[in-house]
Formats: sequence, C-alpha cells, structure tokens
Amino acid sequence: MSANVATADAPMGVDDAEEPVFYLKEEPHHAEGSSTMLGFWMYLMSDCLIFAMLFAVYGVIGGNYAAGPGPQDLFDLNLVAINTAMLLFSSITYGFAMLAMDRKAKGQTLMWLAITGLFGAAFLGIELYEFAHLIHEGATPQRSGFLSAFFILVGTHGLHVTFGIIWLIVLMVQVSMKGLIEANQRRLMCLSLFWHFLDVIWIGVFTFVYLMGMLR
Repeated sequence: MSANVATADAPMGVDDAEEPVFYLKEEPHHAEGSSTMLGFWMYLMSDCLIFAMLFAVYGVIGGNYAAGPGPQDLFDLNLVAINTAMLLFSSITYGFAMLAMDRKAKGQTLMWLAITGLFGAAFLGIELYEFAHLIHEGATPQRSGFLSAFFILVGTHGLHVTFGIIWLIVLMVQVSMKGLIEANQRRLMCLSLFWHFLDVIWIGVFTFVYLMGMLR
C-alpha cells in the first residue's frame, strides 16, 4: 500500500525533478600545523588571565603584613636586578637563536639556545636562593597575606620558567636529531612567544612587587 502511494506521489516531469547536488571530489584540508599558532595564542591568553588574577590578589592583600616583615625588610634590589638581567639576557639570546634559525644555521641555533637555557637556569638559581633566604628569616608563605601573595605570584612565574627550560632542552634534542625542519621551526616559534611572554610578566613583577613594594 505504501509503495503505491510513493509511486503516485513521485515527480513526473522534468521541472519537478530534484535539484542537482554538487560535492567536492576531495575534502579540503589545511596545511600541517596551520592551527598551532592560533592554539598557542589561546593558551597564552589563558595564561595572561592566570597572572592577571595573581596580580589582582597581590594588589588586594599585598599590604597585609600582620605585624610581620614587609618588602623593605626582605627585598634585596641588587639581587633582584641581577635576576632580572639574567632573564632579559635570555630573551635577547633567544632572539639570536631565531635569527640563526632563519639562516638555517643549525649549529648557531643550538649554541644560542644553550646560552638561553643557561641564563634561564641562572634566573631560577637566584630565585631559589631568594626563597631559601626568606624562609630562613622566618618569612614563610603562611606568615602574612603579603608573603602568601608574593610566594604564589613569583613562584608561579618560576614554575613557568622551569617548564620553559625543559621545553627548551627537548627542542634542542629534536633539532640536533632532525635539524631545522618545518615542524621544529614552528615549535621554536611557539617557545619564543612563551619565553618573551615570561619576560614581560617578570617586568610586571619587578615593577609592581619589588619596586613599588620598596616605596610602601
């Protein structure tokens, strides 16, 4: 019964025929890694939100000393200036590594990446020394709201630098094994964005936490 109805309702003329359907013989595809930079920019923006919240927390409770030591009692600006210089120099040397990469100079790229890693390791070493000194003086994170916000903000940045150095070592191994292929160049570009991002964040820490803290 249903078959008869379907036959009766079927189109009879040319005008009533179904419209032609066009389709692609091959599905369009993007080049390999074309979305990597977009995804990494989205990650950096999420990291910006994290540090923005940490800066906001420090701005709110950074003046709560709880009758304990303050920035003028704890901070050594000479040591912090040396630490800042280490990170700034590492950013410059990474720029030299990217210039060498553009010239397809594998050896020079690895050399500048190694120097960048050494500057980053020096930065971490000085920061760990500062933390150990503060804890030895009794300025632990649970001592006051100021110290809690300080350790969280500076420590989070230090963790990012640590992961950046690990990433740097992995990329050095990949470049030494496979050379400056397109995939490795893309990865080096992503790490470059990450490293310069950490540099900018540290300038904010140096200004907002250390310099302004000494003026309170």
